[in-house]
Amino acid sequence: MKPHTKIYLNHFGYTTADFIACEVCGAQAVDIHHLSPRGMGGDPQKKKDVIENLQALCRSCHHEADFGTKLPKEKLKQIHNARLEQWS
Repeated sequence: MKPHTKIYLNHFGYTTADFIACEVCGAQAVDIHHLSPRGMGGDPQKKKDVIENLQALCRSCHHEADFGTKLPKEKLKQIHNARLEQWS
């Protein structure tokens, strides 16, 4: 399991067997998206692998977040921040 996925699961108390909903549409999430990308060189100091930068997304929403126009970064951040507030 990738470290950033483990960080997300641990924060929300999920296990790998749990249904994890996409934070945007509610479908089953299959990816943990970095709101602020790690970049081509990765993130060797793990500064981007923090819960504030990690969002569960289904494949469709993840593709839209990376390549589309319907889910701009600011909208994704608003959705994720609201989720974090619910869990605090």
